[in-house]
Amino acid sequence: MGAGGRWVRAAHTALSAALLLGLLLHRTGQREKSRTLRKELVLSVFYGYLSDLQKQEERGELLQPLIFVLLVLCSILLYLKVSLMDPGFVKPEEEVKEGEDKGQGVVIPLIPGDIKLRRCGYCLVKQPMRAKHCQLCQHCVRRYDHHCPWLENCVGERNHPLFIVYLSVQLVVLLWGGHVAWSGLYFEQSREWLQHNIFLLVSFLLIFIFTIVVLLLLVSHLYLISCNTTTWEFMSHHRISYLRHSELENPFDQGIILNLWGFFCSHHLTEWENIYFHKNSEPV
Repeated sequence: MGAGGRWVRAAHTALSAALLLGLLLHRTGQREKSRTLRKELVLSVFYGYLSDLQKQEERGELLQPLIFVLLVLCSILLYLKVSLMDPGFVKPEEEVKEGEDKGQGVVIPLIPGDIKLRRCGYCLVKQPMRAKHCQLCQHCVRRYDHHCPWLENCVGERNHPLFIVYLSVQLVVLLWGGHVAWSGLYFEQSREWLQHNIFLLVSFLLIFIFTIVVLLLLVSHLYLISCNTTTWEFMSHHRISYLRHSELENPFDQGIILNLWGFFCSHHLTEWENIYFHKNSEPV
């Protein structure tokens, strides 16, 4: 792991923890604080805050904050898992053409002359179909989708499903956090109000921006998954040889149901060459 990756992951974890702590403090103490800010001393506010927590616990109102905390922790763990796991790096062992099943290994079938699986000019491994070399990770990645700077890792065949789960959990956390931040605001035209609510305002703005980004990412990825294509293939269709020479617009599309099933429920690497040549050999 490079220094840049460590800084990015530390920033993500620190930002998530800061927003969580701030929102929880404002959420649980907002009602008591709003009644005592102008009338009581800081010590009274502190005891009132503890009293409010005790009353909420007696009424069972701490369940929602607890679920929110667990969702945030789950989001952080998913982020670390996706950013640190192997996205599907092509190993030199995949070049070995043997008849025995190696589990993770993939036997590359014979290929017609007009479609050539080239040897990577950077890492010198033979690329399986749909693989691409990432110059930032310095590896060829199976079913390469994109390199995510926020993860400091590629999104490929191995970690793409978990990446979608992470985006989904992150979206729920952001929507919930946005609701908490908005409900904690009470609007007044005064400098004192701005001082007491500046954190919630900044939090709501950040959450709103992140929500839009995550929502667009999730929707676009689900659409591409339903078509069994990747971001790289969608953006660079005209430059990819196996797509330009194919008789079909998308030779990997097996229908929405099979595409989603294969993406989320398959626990082994796919031999995309078999699907490609089978689809292209079918009569139109």
